Amino acid sequence: MRSRPLLAVAVLLLAAACGGDDAGGAAVTTSPDTAPAPTQPDTTEDAPETTPPDTSPETTAAPATTTPAETTTTTEAPPQPVRFDEAGPFPVGVTTLQLATGPAVEVWYPAVEGTVGTDSYDVRDFTPEAIQELLTGDVSVTFTIDAGRDADVADETFPLVLFSHGSSGFRLQSSFLTSHLVSHGMIVVAPDHPSRDLMNALGGRDESERTDPVDDLLGALDLILDENATQESRFAGRVDADRIAAMGHSAGGGTILGAASDSRIGSYVSMAAGGPAETSEFPDVPSLFMAGSTDEVVTPTDRTRPAFESAPGPTWYVEIAETGHNGFDDFCTFGGGTGIIGIAEASGLGPLLDAQPQLRRLGEDGCVPPAAPVELAFPIISHTATSFLRWVFDIDAAPTGLDADTFAEFELDVVLEER
Repeated sequence: MRSRPLLAVAVLLLAAACGGDDAGGAAVTTSPDTAPAPTQPDTTEDAPETTPPDTSPETTAAPATTTPAETTTTTEAPPQPVRFDEAGPFPVGVTTLQLATGPAVEVWYPAVEGTVGTDSYDVRDFTPEAIQELLTGDVSVTFTIDAGRDADVADETFPLVLFSHGSSGFRLQSSFLTSHLVSHGMIVVAPDHPSRDLMNALGGRDESERTDPVDDLLGALDLILDENATQESRFAGRVDADRIAAMGHSAGGGTILGAASDSRIGSYVSMAAGGPAETSEFPDVPSLFMAGSTDEVVTPTDRTRPAFESAPGPTWYVEIAETGHNGFDDFCTFGGGTGIIGIAEASGLGPLLDAQPQLRRLGEDGCVPPAAPVELAFPIISHTATSFLRWVFDIDAAPTGLDADTFAEFELDVVLEER
């Protein structure tokens, strides 16, 4: 009997896009100055025809076309924008740990030189078995990064980023971004949140497995810091406990605001999310808010921009044109580019979607027009997060790359504000 699995698929399609936790502005696409360099006035004069030939060096007049040295003008090329959308110098390592309370914790980290390999996950593995039996369509269901599973950690001390996934997501959901940060010299730690992950949304968890998301995140922090202090751990002496940030997508944006009240967390990055609960306050630390202009799950105008406007400074707001809610995770790369909806359709579940148009709309948010292909948004997201974190981690003295000239180089328009 398949009625319950079909209902669960309906929940899957709805939940995959309903990750809310809880466009305005002037576009800054100013192009670099392209005005031509000033031209030196022509002061050349013809030599008089009656001038007698004189080969004596002492009496030879300097050619009239020679510009006096003291009036020579040197035009310097304008500084080139600094971009962090390409992978950094560190190979990526990845391993899986576990909290004593049960949730799995993924850790991506800079690996030793020479580390090679790839690491993949299958989105169906995060659903109950009954759902896996239905999702059999011949479409893309995996996401792969360049990484060495359980490789040795590079022999340096690195800053730490805690990552919190959205509702109906899971710890690996934004591997495009977590692995990118690692290549630029950061350790990223992401726990599953059993109270709101994809498995739970599909009825695959019982009450005893559900934990508080803030506790999950801070528990993951304690776990990696314990690993940092344990001589036998691969992370022994590799984590800089004085440089810790939090990053969250959608519902994860609310989780990191709760966790950032912990004094160990010195900054945060909120993606496609709103502000804290009415009974809470914004942490008084540097922040970055990113949003997609076409997001209809957590709309920028109603949710993300007001959060930015209420947060203590210094803070930045980056709104990416033609980007939806799932532009900040890997999901739109599944199903031939149409996400969870594409997997369901390829598995023969189109009639179910036709009967529930709301499911289709939400499940495709950010995967289909008016959103552009996520491959255009990923570089902007990766650059923006890397630039901000390099600054808060004192790698750069200023927030290099968070400027109009740099964003003008990308293929999608960007609204940038700071205060």
